[in-house]
Amino acid sequence: MNIGTTIRGHRLQKGLSQGDIEKKTGLLRCYLSRVENGHTVPSLDTLAKIALALDLPIASFFAEDSLNRELNTQKLSDDELRFLTQIRRYSTNLNESDRKLLLAMVKKFAATAAH
Repeated sequence: MNIGTTIRGHRLQKGLSQGDIEKKTGLLRCYLSRVENGHTVPSLDTLAKIALALDLPIASFFAEDSLNRELNTQKLSDDELRFLTQIRRYSTNLNESDRKLLLAMVKKFAATAAH
């Protein structure tokens, strides 16, 4: 189990950047990067801060089966997850017709990328 990968997965699912977690926890973004990349193992106190920032129970970091199953069914790269996170963040500022157009474009792109 790589706790950093699990944290990154939950963070990206929530549409948050490392900077967002930094603001919520006071942990430096470079430290969060080291944790997510497996270079540093956080203490339980630090995990508790991260869990609070992600609005998750700390146990969710150790329930790798559910997250891994979810991430494996998505088959998305980190770049794709980042892109979709940005789309989600910016789409809140769009009107309904622009949001529908964007969704149609993303669906079309996903369909062509799958083939």
